[in-house]
Amino acid sequence: MPAIILSHLSWSAPDGSSVLSGLNFRFFPERIGLIGRNGVGKSTLLALIAGERRPAAGEVRVEGRFAMLRQTMQPDPGESVADLFDARAALALLERAEAGMATIEELEACDWMLPVRLEDALAEVDLAIDPATPLSNLSGGQRTRAALAAAVFARPDWLLLDEPTNHLDAAGREVVAAVLRRWRGGAIVVSHDRALLDQMDAIAELTSLGIARHGGNWSAWRARKDVELAATQQAIDHAEKEASTLARKAQTATERQQRRDGAGARQAAKGGMPRILLGRRKEQAERSGGDMARRTERQRSEAEDAVAQARAKMEVIAPLTVALPSAHVPSGQTLLTIDHVTAGHDPANPVIRDFSLHISGPERIAVIGPNGAGKSTLLHLVAGGIAPVSGAVRRPAATALLDQEASLLDGQASIADNFARLHPGATRNAVHAALARFRFRADLALQRVETLSGGQKLRAALACILGGETLPPLLLLDEPTNHLDLDSIAAIEQGLAAYDGALLVVSHDPAFLDAIGIDRRIALPPA
Repeated sequence: MPAIILSHLSWSAPDGSSVLSGLNFRFFPERIGLIGRNGVGKSTLLALIAGERRPAAGEVRVEGRFAMLRQTMQPDPGESVADLFDARAALALLERAEAGMATIEELEACDWMLPVRLEDALAEVDLAIDPATPLSNLSGGQRTRAALAAAVFARPDWLLLDEPTNHLDAAGREVVAAVLRRWRGGAIVVSHDRALLDQMDAIAELTSLGIARHGGNWSAWRARKDVELAATQQAIDHAEKEASTLARKAQTATERQQRRDGAGARQAAKGGMPRILLGRRKEQAERSGGDMARRTERQRSEAEDAVAQARAKMEVIAPLTVALPSAHVPSGQTLLTIDHVTAGHDPANPVIRDFSLHISGPERIAVIGPNGAGKSTLLHLVAGGIAPVSGAVRRPAATALLDQEASLLDGQASIADNFARLHPGATRNAVHAALARFRFRADLALQRVETLSGGQKLRAALACILGGETLPPLLLLDEPTNHLDLDSIAAIEQGLAAYDGALLVVSHDPAFLDAIGIDRRIALPPA
């Protein structure tokens, strides 16, 4: 049976900070969801398994072949769909053969069924495109589907999938889920997509304490995790109570012994006791006092060990808290008017045509539609990043856009410097206090943005937008849950549910939209 075996595996970031330490684990051929908080090393672990990074210590042994689907795909110039399948040369050979230009040896090497097999593979992910299509012509979601088709086409023993449903619309997410339902090999799936994780055979949780497997899907893991955390917290509470009780008993016993010793000393001072008896009592008091001290110290040490052992079973993580100030948006105030607008990043081929929208007061609007329909383009239009080809846009003076790349952040600067740039009136203490609420405490706030994981970068962007003393009346959010860990998603949901400004949100996560209380949905037609 193929397996992927981690033996004492460790890896450190270029700055020397430890990311993975002493991991021992065995992946079996099953569909296993790899989960964990942002920055704990999930994508790094996949890169180590794929041989793209070298361990600082230990080893990874991969039994069988693997294919990897990366979190982001940046195609090279001229790269086509055929290149994903490593089929460019074989297809070129078939073209020469069909044109009568191939040698006998080349004709014997022709895979005449390759075009049909490629067509079938792309159809499995609901794509009907020519393999010669440049990847740059496809939307991000289409590129992800094509890459997934190529990974399955290679017939590996293992699929390594890093956030495979990020940026995908509802249809694309179902395609990924359907591919995994049919998959009979091993699959390691890094994901924060709750619906996808519910289709896994098992969950592997990566924490600072190590990695542990839990049988069953995400819902089963979540229920079991809640029970385990409650039991661990109860054990910690019990151990701390026992330690406190022992400390009180030891103090009481010490005080009682001191009173007895004091009474003996006073009696001796009166001269009413023979010298030999006084000496014997003194020796006995010293011996019993020493015994008590040793016993008390042993009990105290055992109690402290019990507390430490109980705490060692629980990963202590500072909670993410999103408590937002008021945006002061009165009901009925017009915040956004889009009047018969045609727009696009390419003015010669606008993706949005004759579109109108009106937002007043603290409305919450979700923009939905398939990949490529222009949802992200609409948010950039509202933010002023692109100008309309025709029509008019009237927006408030203050808007904030969190796009999928978190482009409001300067990658060369630290998180703290980015926050200070976006909130020029904030003091140093205010900057660090705001970032601490988003789990960037002390030196973590001084990290350069370019060194962050995808989830950490998005969380930093959220901190810079939502952490100030004032909020814009209109927030524009483009797939805000992409890359975030599950605890962070829950915290952001809670914070946005309390936000009293207007929201214009692009998201393919129905659970997220339900949690933040969307008022209406605006559907963009396919481009």
